[in-house]
Amino acid sequence: QVQLVESGGGLVQAGGSLRLSCAASGSIFSINRMGWYRQAPGKQRELVAGITSGGSTNYADSVKGRFTISRDNAKNTVYLQMNSLKPEDTAVYYCNLLNGLQNYWGQGTQVTVSS
Repeated sequence: QVQLVESGGGLVQAGGSLRLSCAASGSIFSINRMGWYRQAPGKQRELVAGITSGGSTNYADSVKGRFTISRDNAKNTVYLQMNSLKPEDTAVYYCNLLNGLQNYWGQGTQVTVSS
């Protein structure tokens, strides 16, 4: 059984920063991919950033230069450092783990950016 536990969401003013964390536990392959998605009200869930166990990253165009994804493989933990936050970044952020052929999701953490 794989579990993802997220933390770090909250309310911040535009231009501020937040750091999200997601710790994975259970039977996890050494080669995997972790990432962050977000879903705003009335919109589809979208990829924010992803990172492989080898350290390769990819980002949505809307967050490039502002967000940084990183991971600690020893702790099976992925982080999302979010800087220069904008009101349009407001959403529920979900951690994702692609473990073999199976996809796992965290419970979601709310990020609200006030203008």
